[in-house]
Amino acid sequence: MEIFHLALITTTLLCSLVAGFLFAFAVVIMPGISSLSDQDFIRAFRAMDRVIQKNQPIFMLVWIGSIIMLIISTILAILELPRVQQVLLFIATSLYLLSVQLPTLRINIPLNNKLQSLSIEKMDADAFRVARDEFEARWKYWNAIRTVFAVITTLILIILLFLQ
Repeated sequence: MEIFHLALITTTLLCSLVAGFLFAFAVVIMPGISSLSDQDFIRAFRAMDRVIQKNQPIFMLVWIGSIIMLIISTILAILELPRVQQVLLFIATSLYLLSVQLPTLRINIPLNNKLQSLSIEKMDADAFRVARDEFEARWKYWNAIRTVFAVITTLILIILLFLQ
């Protein structure tokens, strides 16, 4: 098996794991904690986010690995793939970087960090409501966008695998 094919398989696996992670937040985790009180919602989200923020090694390997492998696969595709397939991979890479990773860095992580910075032991019920209102809808909206584009990226990668 050639290097490009192995890279594409690894890329597809890692991007699909990221898509699944985002999907789980979109359809299970956020709807599940949405039924909690404002205080419990913020505490629950902060607890989950702390695991990620502490650079959980498997999560980081998958998340950062997906970016690195997608870029490597795209570079290798220049030498290995016909033009149409190169374009497909370039589209997948662009969608993933601009519609999954960029919103993560510019929107979701800053929202997470803002929740982490709250002094929750000093907050009253109104402060919890305001904090949740400033966080939840915007985070869910952008996570939905990240999820859709992560899934589209994965579908394109699967199609490319079938074309090999």
